[in-house]
Amino acid sequence: MIPDDEFTDSTDDEKNVILPEGTTAKQALEMVYRGLIVLSPQQFRAAVECLQFEVPKVSAVAISHMNGNDFASALDRAIARSHGETPALPSPKTPQLDASELKKPMARFRRY
Repeated sequence: MIPDDEFTDSTDDEKNVILPEGTTAKQALEMVYRGLIVLSPQQFRAAVECLQFEVPKVSAVAISHMNGNDFASALDRAIARSHGETPALPSPKTPQLDASELKKPMARFRRY
């Protein structure tokens, strides 16, 4: 027994709608909110759950103007750059300290 069956009236069989064969969940829900049909709780829940698989939502749309360069050519250039030799970074210049400074006690940096 389906849990919702205990909350529905068994005398409401004439109100239950049998949807045509090709009706999608989106179409059934549109008919419900327009007041054309009344679905049983099981039909309504099934339509709501099926909706995400029948009509996938669009989460992002990108519009790009690349001034005549398409994405494929930009990707090819990036791949070509990644295969090239990377220039070595210059070593940081360390300051030359006087020997008298180095003979002093060093400051210790501790966390505690």
